[in-house]
Amino acid sequence: SPGKIHPRLLAAGVVGSLIPDADVFGFELGIPYDHLFGHRGISHSLLFAVLFSLSTTLVFFRNARWAMIRGRIVVFLFLITASHGLFDAMTNGGLGVAFFAPIDDTRYFLPFRPIQVSPIGPSALINPGLVSILFGEIIWIWFPCVAIAAATYLALRWMERRRSVPGAA
Repeated sequence: SPGKIHPRLLAAGVVGSLIPDADVFGFELGIPYDHLFGHRGISHSLLFAVLFSLSTTLVFFRNARWAMIRGRIVVFLFLITASHGLFDAMTNGGLGVAFFAPIDDTRYFLPFRPIQVSPIGPSALINPGLVSILFGEIIWIWFPCVAIAAATYLALRWMERRRSVPGAA
């Protein structure tokens, strides 16, 4: 709800959700898709999510104001960044996700792959299947995320009310 999340933390979360796809710029540099630094390579790995969440927290949440929740910030940013690779592993295209790079550069998909892969590059905006792709992402990503957020919000509100009632455990 408004005022509950600091704009800096919100911005870090947005960057964390998007930063794994910065690897698409590798195409312009001649980096092949299946390379460690190619699309869905190391920037989609769990190690990258750990390093991003730790470094972002150390740089942008270092003062005393954040000291009590710094660990939760790291976990929050890790989950957001790692979820990008998880969703990509649920798509029906590409070469998979290198979750364990650089230790193992094997690309993985999840067994359940309902999300239609999005085209890469400027052609994505003029793709005739764009509406279908967006609709699939609404169904398989946005609806579940909104449902989880709503359930979490309601659960937290319920716990707050229980704490404020005298005699409630």
